[in-house]
Amino acid sequence: MKNGMNTSERTFWKKYLAKAKLDLSYAAYTKVQKSWTDENPACPFNRLYFICEGEGYVRIGDQTYFPKPGELYLLPAGSDQAYGTISDNTFGKYWCHFSAKIGDLDLFQILQTSPCLKVQNPEELVKAFEQLIAYSQSDSITSEFRAYSILMTFIADFIEQNQSIKLNLTSTPTFEKMNKVLLYMEQHIAENVSVDTLSRIAHYHPNYFINAFKQFTGYSPIQYMNHLRSEKAKDLLMTTELNVSQIADALGMELSYFSRMFREQTGFKPTAFRDLRLKTMENSP
Repeated sequence: MKNGMNTSERTFWKKYLAKAKLDLSYAAYTKVQKSWTDENPACPFNRLYFICEGEGYVRIGDQTYFPKPGELYLLPAGSDQAYGTISDNTFGKYWCHFSAKIGDLDLFQILQTSPCLKVQNPEELVKAFEQLIAYSQSDSITSEFRAYSILMTFIADFIEQNQSIKLNLTSTPTFEKMNKVLLYMEQHIAENVSVDTLSRIAHYHPNYFINAFKQFTGYSPIQYMNHLRSEKAKDLLMTTELNVSQIADALGMELSYFSRMFREQTGFKPTAFRDLRLKTMENSP
């Protein structure tokens, strides 16, 4: 997925994908019955199946798979999903149903993966599933946090270990339009870019554009521009000897506004950020 991307693009997608909102519906271990079979057109949620024993099939779109013990399968939301048995030796599997959305979009329609991977450490995955099941059934006030953490780890591991990952930038027309807007903002980072200008690039009415932009990025246009500027400022603070005033000028900002914006974005004053990072680098082995 990183091939062909510059640092700014990787940073954007890393943070954009991390905005996914997760919601766990069910988690369990099941030794399925011979009658286990169903078809779910455009299923609205994701399924994770970790196969421990037995045999059967799963179908995603027009592709049919025959999972083996030790394999983890993801059936992504929005796809046509089906499953069933093929013998009396039925699946024993850990499983969960969950949603993972960025705005109105499903995470695994944006980030496309191969559906299966061979689990590297099945004992650890079994332990994690057991914990997920326990937290999903717990009345503890922190159980949702714990379940969310485990599910997030499942997703991160699945992505990291997957052999085929690509961004589906055409999953919705919004991507093509917003990518043009984001590129324009990056190229005009030192200018006072208006909402009217950005909405014209996207061919949206200004009022609709603001909502669509926030749905896509999680930021308002001014918040996202400040995010870009703070990222650029961090780079300049670390890689150049420009003083804070010069960096503010390079970003087309008044010094007082730049310093306030940078502190709001990072929690540090610009000079404190530079000093801290330099000390960290000096003390690293």
